[in-house]
Amino acid sequence: MGDQLHTLRTEAGLSLRDLAAQTGLSATLLSQVERGVREPSLKTLRALSTVFGPSTASLFHGNVPLTAHHSRPHERSRLLMPKGLVQYERLTPSNGQLEVLLGTLEPGQASGDEPWGHTAVECAYVISGTLTVHLADQRHEVHAGEALTFDAALPHRYTNDTSEPTTYLASVTPPTP
Repeated sequence: MGDQLHTLRTEAGLSLRDLAAQTGLSATLLSQVERGVREPSLKTLRALSTVFGPSTASLFHGNVPLTAHHSRPHERSRLLMPKGLVQYERLTPSNGQLEVLLGTLEPGQASGDEPWGHTAVECAYVISGTLTVHLADQRHEVHAGEALTFDAALPHRYTNDTSEPTTYLASVTPPTP
């Protein structure tokens, strides 16, 4: 991922400081991502997409035609979030059409500090536990084996309000940073 970011930045004629100024991220963080020292968080990817593209998929891999993609545990890219927030594993390749993430929320954790909306359709399928989906002014409790599909333009966030871990699939089309 770091090599692709470096290529995009240099092709755009931006220094690390220029990119930092445009994204609100630190030049140090951007350098660490480019050198592969640090994986970018979802927040970092969203900030970068404001400069380089409308989605994390197009930002780092473009719209590559899909022939087949075999997703294996321990080989998947991870979207690392600050402590207390969801941890995601990317199950699909970054082809700009569909993103499926495997999410894990420990008790009391959330997908983000604040609800946010983006242009997409999103589906959350709960594998184990109970996922609370805060959608605009509504609250949906989604239990294992259930799914909730919604217009992701509505501000939303996921929480685990139980005492057990929750595992779920989040499918988003088109992918959104």
